[in-house]
Amino acid sequence: MQTIHRVLLSGLALAGVSTVSAEPYNTFDGEGFPACNDVALVHNATSVDDIVNIVKNASANGTPVRASGKGHMWYDTMCSDNPETIIVRTEFVNGISNFSLEEGAESGTVDIEAGVTFLQFAEYLHANNASMGYTLVNWNITMAGAVAMGGHRSAIREDSMVAAGVLSLDIVNGDGDIVTVERDENNDDWLAASTSLGLLGIIVRMKFKIYPDFKVFAKQETLDEDDVLNGDIYGMIAPYATANFWWWPYMKKFHWRYYDKIPLTLSDQQGFQNTFSISDAEAAVAKATLETGRVLATSNMFFETTAFTLWSAPNFREKTTWTTITEWPVYGWNYDVLIGGLYPDEKPEWEEGLHGATLELAFPITQANDMLKRVRQAFDDEAKKGIIMTSTYRSGINIKFGRPFYNFLGQVTYNTSDGADWSKGAIMFDFPTYKPTTGDGKRFNEDFYPRLAKTLIDEFPCRPHWTKNTREVFANATKNLDPDHLARFKVVRQKFDPQGIFKSIIGEILGMYD
Repeated sequence: MQTIHRVLLSGLALAGVSTVSAEPYNTFDGEGFPACNDVALVHNATSVDDIVNIVKNASANGTPVRASGKGHMWYDTMCSDNPETIIVRTEFVNGISNFSLEEGAESGTVDIEAGVTFLQFAEYLHANNASMGYTLVNWNITMAGAVAMGGHRSAIREDSMVAAGVLSLDIVNGDGDIVTVERDENNDDWLAASTSLGLLGIIVRMKFKIYPDFKVFAKQETLDEDDVLNGDIYGMIAPYATANFWWWPYMKKFHWRYYDKIPLTLSDQQGFQNTFSISDAEAAVAKATLETGRVLATSNMFFETTAFTLWSAPNFREKTTWTTITEWPVYGWNYDVLIGGLYPDEKPEWEEGLHGATLELAFPITQANDMLKRVRQAFDDEAKKGIIMTSTYRSGINIKFGRPFYNFLGQVTYNTSDGADWSKGAIMFDFPTYKPTTGDGKRFNEDFYPRLAKTLIDEFPCRPHWTKNTREVFANATKNLDPDHLARFKVVRQKFDPQGIFKSIIGEILGMYD
């Protein structure tokens, strides 16, 4: 019945009929976690030409359209609240072509379509003795989606924005025409398109820079909280190709993970990192603990203590045998070690009923110590009231970093009106938390999280991650964005999409349709 319903909606929506019934379009977390509260149609595009035709029809009828890859979202900010919205899923438009990397060359290029995921791209490149360098994120995200939303790896020394690997973008604009945008920091079209939020149109093709394949090591150390809060944070991160911290606030500890390139002959180990996968037994224990943590701080303390112990060991297996790796450092091919994916005998957390909420803000790395100390003060203020805050995520609070990359809406842009020094890069405070599914569905001490967000936004120059924050966070954080960047982005937006068919809640909050 649902298929028939979708087909009927397709005809009505594309014909511009305004009485179609609507239903939510969910994030990767599934039912109950909408990326869009009401949409008329989810269209599984099959080709670039199919996307062009959908947009042309929508444009002729004034029908709102939003593109979606894998639904890597946390909140209902992907669309506008117009129930006539059409979602164009790009997952099945995933061709890779025009591979070019000459033997002995430092770099090459390849063309990828809208729905190519990081995992698909990495496997294709590895089979051709190539890699995407360090411009990567997670296995369950499309490359084009990551570019549109400003996705990044944690790195200061190397390019970390996914957009840093893009040489050109083909975008289907609001008229259904394909517009090619070449990489050019003197062109406002590029400065908008390289973090477009999907407001210019649908990225259907990218020319991406690639490199010869390489191996890396991963090493992790445990630090006392004071070693980071009062330490040389830049000095711990910048020397490595990629590095990050995980913060355990109840334990007052940090894990410091860092990676770098090694000679191909240094080790035969083929480490594969576990990203988001969990066994049935682990999931059952975690869910039972965290659900009681909705009202019992002691459950959350137990969870953080247990998770800290588990995360102290390598979250890697040997890819050739899938046996557990027990000692640091770990060695392997770049993507397998830097990102990895799912173990073959496990499922992603969300398929086991473990769901999350999150908050992510970026700050100048020059203010990293002050920002982290302010978060610690917020935790301590709760403790004075007898409320103990913890991490309720398997790897703690993720503290990431970003190399400067100039564009209008990226988290790591620089030379902005706030007067802050972003030239050395950014630190990202990424605070994932378990979202209960029982009772009222609220987290332990629920009002702490919006209070913390408000404090950080009001007291520091900071920028929101475009898929990891609520509407309220975006509304408050907009004041910290450069007004000139917003104005220039708006001009490009109006040129690409004069009718505003690609409108989203975020675009509305940013004033792109005023």
